[in-house]
Amino acid sequence: MAGHSKWANIQHRKQRQDDKRGRLFSKLIREVTVAARAGGPNPADNPRLRLAVEKAQAANMPKDTVARAIRRGAGGGEGEAYEEVRYEGYGPGGAAVLIDCLTDNRNRTVSAVRHALGKHGGRLGTSGSVAYLFRPAGVLVYAPGADGEALLEAALEAGAEDVLELDDGAHEVLAAPADFAAARERLAAAGFPPDHAEIEQRAQAAAPLSAADAERLAALVERLEELDDVQAVATNAAPEPADAA
Repeated sequence: MAGHSKWANIQHRKQRQDDKRGRLFSKLIREVTVAARAGGPNPADNPRLRLAVEKAQAANMPKDTVARAIRRGAGGGEGEAYEEVRYEGYGPGGAAVLIDCLTDNRNRTVSAVRHALGKHGGRLGTSGSVAYLFRPAGVLVYAPGADGEALLEAALEAGAEDVLELDDGAHEVLAAPADFAAARERLAAAGFPPDHAEIEQRAQAAAPLSAADAERLAALVERLEELDDVQAVATNAAPEPADAA
């Protein structure tokens, strides 16, 4: 996909989400609700819920809204019963696409996902067709300007697996999902609170795309992220187009 910086992509996505605040809140509420249902209503004992609440707070969601979503998920309120669904497919140039959703209507969701893929030169695949190309990873992102050597030392002491420096000077700290919450807390205590943190699907190898296909894939990902039921989209597209100068 176009661009080579996780940090730049996050900032771009955040701007689009800020422009569509209602849709962002809907996605965050769903995540809080499902996290509370899966692991209980106490963020201190439920790392997934803690992360979901932190994201909601970062988006300036009212505390009462967060509390209602937690009660609903824990059984203290009525509402939609969301389930986690993953769809796999292919984008322009054959790039693998992994689409994680929270939905109360599978038929509606798969229809919307299939339509988005088809409209942007992709197609829906079968279960297992591309998931093997990805693995979950805890990712902590630091804006340009962080002390790379100090961050590396702190990350290793916190139990992280790797630290990557991006082209624009931003850094990514990678941790196993099971170690993600502890690593984040230890890094924050060491003076390195991340600017962005989440568990995401990371491609094991990058697939190069032409410039045209990279643009079409970017449009596809943007469209998928706009769907109410879609929580996250991952691809194995190379950061730079295959025919880039």
